[in-house]
Amino acid sequence: MMFITNWVNYSAILELAIASFLDYLIGDPWNWLHPVQVMGWLISQYTHFALKWLRHPLSLRIAGVVLGLGMIGGSGIAGWLILQTASWVHWGVAIAISSILLASCFAGRSLRSAAEDVLLPLNQGDLAAARSKLSLYVGRDTAQLSEPEILRAIFETVTENATDGVMAPLFWAIAGAFTPIGSVPFALAYKAASTLDSMVGYREAPYTHLGWFSARTEDYLTWIPCRLTVLTLSLLSGKPKSVLQICRRDAPQDPSPNAGWSECAYAALVGVQVGGANVYKGIVRPKPLLGEPIYPITAARIEQAMGLTRTMVLVWVAIALLTLWGLQLE
Repeated sequence: MMFITNWVNYSAILELAIASFLDYLIGDPWNWLHPVQVMGWLISQYTHFALKWLRHPLSLRIAGVVLGLGMIGGSGIAGWLILQTASWVHWGVAIAISSILLASCFAGRSLRSAAEDVLLPLNQGDLAAARSKLSLYVGRDTAQLSEPEILRAIFETVTENATDGVMAPLFWAIAGAFTPIGSVPFALAYKAASTLDSMVGYREAPYTHLGWFSARTEDYLTWIPCRLTVLTLSLLSGKPKSVLQICRRDAPQDPSPNAGWSECAYAALVGVQVGGANVYKGIVRPKPLLGEPIYPITAARIEQAMGLTRTMVLVWVAIALLTLWGLQLE
């Protein structure tokens, strides 16, 4: 039994290390079936059915709870069953599948590729192409954006999604590594919550009632990793007091309990200011200003922000691996 316990913990070390490396090196290969695609299809089918047949706000809220619990719990259980099946085949197969599934929950490389996809035509002076590319990744209207506004949109996207796309799933994967359940079920469950929030977690109709549970759940699941991200960034800055002061001053003004903190921490560290007026479907929506405008937002500042995310991943993974390794020596 001791051997089995030790092997499970050593496998957790391998899986975290391999998955982090795979996401950095490869990201999400094109034409591969991705867990988020499966989640998205299931959410879409359920949503279509619920909105077609349910009208009363209470019934939609109940349907939203069923959707949230079913997707989050079901994703975790599905991941656990896949790994149990793989372990019956061979331990090496289980390690490989676990590492791939875990890597699919991290969006570090995908986020970096999206930013570079927009920056390439922008650096070449092709504003029309940059606007077109940007529209694939953000919800705001991009047709009339100037170069500084495009750069702000990229910076806000990579800094907001650094938390819910990279650091939060990594946090839950690390948390799972310290349990008998393992990293993959925890990471997949969080990924389901994040996917639900992006698809139905809106205050506007028709998702107001159906998506409320998913939006709240994702907020709660992201709260701790977001604060740890802010703390890590403040320590990496070498001026933690200054970064935290700016975050405490500005971040609470953002309506999101997490996005504003994530964006503000990066902005404070890099020395730029984000926020301002955005246009969504022709409607102007102001966002609070976060950070100090010490420097303009440039491609170099965006690269700096993405580099900080990679550094944080390395720091968190290193701490997790050393802790797991230390537990084996006891």
